[in-house]
Amino acid sequence: MTADIVTTTIDCANAYELSQWWKGVLGYVDLEDDPNEPGHEECLIRSAGTGHQMLFIEVPDTKQVKNRIHFDLRPQQRTRDAEVEHLTSLGARQVADLRDIRGDGTGWVVLADPEGNEFCVLRSESERSGATS
Repeated sequence: MTADIVTTTIDCANAYELSQWWKGVLGYVDLEDDPNEPGHEECLIRSAGTGHQMLFIEVPDTKQVKNRIHFDLRPQQRTRDAEVEHLTSLGARQVADLRDIRGDGTGWVVLADPEGNEFCVLRSESERSGATS
């Protein structure tokens, strides 16, 4: 038997603010019958295209160590470097620059969201295929 991942859950201090931040990053939306509002302790967003859901739940403890699981984001309309600039302008913080980890610029950049959860920004498909973007 197999299983499907239906929802990715993120523990956080402010469910509404963090869900709004990730909505802007990923283009996710609120559920029509369950809109998120300030003060909600649980906020659910989903991808209109894939149906993947992210649930943000307020917890009393703060992030202590490096994530064991993280997101790898591939920009759809920007280059990796332009996406990193865009995300830092939205409040992400750069954790590590691994663009040249292989010496050829094909690496990634590690960022953290406003609550410190790490994620990576990879090269876009056009960069991977050698096309200019």
